[in-house]
Amino acid sequence: MNNQHMETVNYNRKINFGWLFRMAIRDSRRNRSRLLLFISSIVFGIGALVAIYSFRYNIQNDINDQAAELIGADLTISGNKTPDAKLKALTNSLGDQRSQERSFASMILFVKNKGTRLVQVRALEGGFPYYGTLETVPLQAGSAFKKGKYALVDKTLMMQFNAKVNDSIKVGNTTFIIAGLLNKAPGQTGISSGIAPVVYIPLKYLEQTGLAKIGSRITYSYFYKYNRKQNIAKLIKKIDPQLDKAGFNYDTIETRKENTGRSFADLSRFLSLVGFIALLLGCVGVASAINIYIREKIQSIAIMRCMGVKASEAFLIYLIQITGIGLIGSVAGALLGTVIQQLLPLVLKDFLPITISAGISWLAVWQGILLGLIISVLFALSPLVSIRNISPLNTLRLSVDDITTIKDPLRWLVYSLVLLFITSFSYLQLGSWMGAAVFTVGIAIAFLILTATAWLLIRFTRLLIMSSWSYIWRQGFANLYRPNNQTIILTVSIGLSTAFICTLFLIQQLLIGQVTLSTGENQSNMILFDIQTSQKKAVADLTRKQGLRVLSQVPIITMRIDKVNGKTAADVKKDTTLRISPRVFTYEYRVTYRDSLTSSEKIISGSWIGKAEPGKEIPVSAEERFAERANVKVGDKLLLNVQGIMMPAYVSSIRKVNWNKISTNFQIVFPTGVLEDAPQFNVLLTHVPSNTVSAKFQQVVVQQFPNVSIIDLGLILNVLDELFNKIGYVIKFMSGFSIITGIIVLISSVRISKYQRIQESVLLRTLGASRKQIFAITALEYLFLGALSALTGIVIAIGSSWLLAKYNFDMPYNVNLLPVGIIFIVITLLTVIIGLLNSRGILNKPPLEILRSNT
Repeated sequence: MNNQHMETVNYNRKINFGWLFRMAIRDSRRNRSRLLLFISSIVFGIGALVAIYSFRYNIQNDINDQAAELIGADLTISGNKTPDAKLKALTNSLGDQRSQERSFASMILFVKNKGTRLVQVRALEGGFPYYGTLETVPLQAGSAFKKGKYALVDKTLMMQFNAKVNDSIKVGNTTFIIAGLLNKAPGQTGISSGIAPVVYIPLKYLEQTGLAKIGSRITYSYFYKYNRKQNIAKLIKKIDPQLDKAGFNYDTIETRKENTGRSFADLSRFLSLVGFIALLLGCVGVASAINIYIREKIQSIAIMRCMGVKASEAFLIYLIQITGIGLIGSVAGALLGTVIQQLLPLVLKDFLPITISAGISWLAVWQGILLGLIISVLFALSPLVSIRNISPLNTLRLSVDDITTIKDPLRWLVYSLVLLFITSFSYLQLGSWMGAAVFTVGIAIAFLILTATAWLLIRFTRLLIMSSWSYIWRQGFANLYRPNNQTIILTVSIGLSTAFICTLFLIQQLLIGQVTLSTGENQSNMILFDIQTSQKKAVADLTRKQGLRVLSQVPIITMRIDKVNGKTAADVKKDTTLRISPRVFTYEYRVTYRDSLTSSEKIISGSWIGKAEPGKEIPVSAEERFAERANVKVGDKLLLNVQGIMMPAYVSSIRKVNWNKISTNFQIVFPTGVLEDAPQFNVLLTHVPSNTVSAKFQQVVVQQFPNVSIIDLGLILNVLDELFNKIGYVIKFMSGFSIITGIIVLISSVRISKYQRIQESVLLRTLGASRKQIFAITALEYLFLGALSALTGIVIAIGSSWLLAKYNFDMPYNVNLLPVGIIFIVITLLTVIIGLLNSRGILNKPPLEILRSNT
């Protein structure tokens, strides 16, 4: 009768999807909690991406709405040199309403407490800003300060020096009354105000300050508003050649939209990549969990095959399960993302020059749900395709090896689709196929290293175990290579999680480690600049009188480049194949002359020439990045415009400069014997032993030489430390999703091993093993797995962070390995603890009860 029934099975029948859905639901009844645990791995990754996508869409809309307030005018023209007569005529002919500003770095003195600080002085005239306001306390101070010798002082300065409205500050030779506290100016962020606090004064008093002298680095800005609608793009096309020739730039509402949008696109790409890595960790959890889930279902699938279910139908039953659970996880992730999105503007507020809305972006929600479904199905396909190889014979012989074959072409197709997905999604985040390829290859290499480590562990463990060992040790190590072991799965999932978490810590260490200040007596920690030639000796004498050493005095001369290998700016515009940046010709260079290299420089091409020969071409040394922009090599010709005097020169050497070291570094260095008589200003470097000495010295210098500006590197270090803390907070906030996902993957990966070990543990209990023995065997297995996985992940993290330091950040690799050791211990202990908690149910119940509950 059975044979007659089997003969009536029609394997060419059409697929009944209704029956498949019912079977999928029925089969999942006892496994839904486990399936939800598996899919929870992607919830935080989807949540992070939905939050970031919502943030991206909202910020783009907000930039479009607030771009006018960012620039404060319809058109802005700016440059770092005094405009000539032609440009003055142009600037006076534009706009219906006009304002102008001179901005420069200078020291200010708080008269009441004698406090000094380097600030960004903005001398303003006119009704700017035309869009938005200077946000001040009191409100009327934003316009009232222009009516007399009044100033607006940034709120951070007011707090730092305990200043109040109506107190006085001294800017150069002139004293101003503080009219108000400045909360925000157009385009200003919390970070920028901390690094370069702003002080506004009326432009009509600039000359009285005595700060607008030869060598002063002043930016000239002009702001315009049109009362009637004006085609700004057409106007820019008309005046751009004249602005370009004069070395001035322009900014409009549209260009500010583009530039600000581009800046935040880079930020959102970085955040998306962090979220994507969290999602990839979740994918590892999905793939490993579904792999073990399908292994457990081999017998059930084999029974269905005996009853006439086709291989394709069995495949679809479990694909429906995974898709349904994936949909639930994706929706949960999207809901989590909408909550997180409310927090992102608060986390990033110090980096944003605009007010960001926190509305729900349904486009981002649907993108997150779709992405979650794709991830769930794609990374579950590898174990799911093995269902095709399950035959009715597996009801009698349960062997995983029978259903998994490395030669299966469909399996390799799935692997190819996974790599294609990772590469494509990485490209969407990075905007570079090369970057996406490197990222994908890096992940693939990490995966292969962890897989190879687990494979070698399985092989060597067989050889390692000795008969002289105790039973518990032999049994614990044997679990690593027995059938249905999870050595490879746990090593990959735990190792990848550890590698990413550890890489984040190491990279953050490296970046923060770059902001260091040497305390040696021969290392400068204070720089005085804008010293006129006539003041050079007096400032040096004053420094020595205060008991401080003059470590060096550096002359600085301003110049421009007129020709590169005979090619002018006009030639470069016409012929883009020259590969010379147009900014090479518009930039005003500050150069120096000396007869030797400094400790922050080394020659990478050519030879250093420290003294020029009279009557011959001038040898100059070019910094490597400048050489790339100008497309020059050793021996190439330059025509230099040194304050109206044309000087032919050639590149004698190319230098590598350590810009991370706070020092007087230059793009172009002349030999001695050329520029000694040129108009110049000087920089003096000294070392102050304490904050008290620093404050006293700054007060004396500002009182006697108001035009001299001072950079206190100790203060800069504090500002940069605060900046890195804020950046670190953002990174930690985003990497928190990856860390949480990694922990969930760890928990789910170890948790599913419970179902692998039930039969063995029950058998040991039945044969008389005590709970203490089983507990010790389990602890040994997970201790070795956790330790090896974490150690391998840490090695990968150290290798990848070293590569980033050497080839991306170009910095020495100096890290503190103590946090790495802590990570190793935490991951190992967490693996053991979760593994032991899994075994509690087995240890605390009779073997028969456990077998019945898992039948």
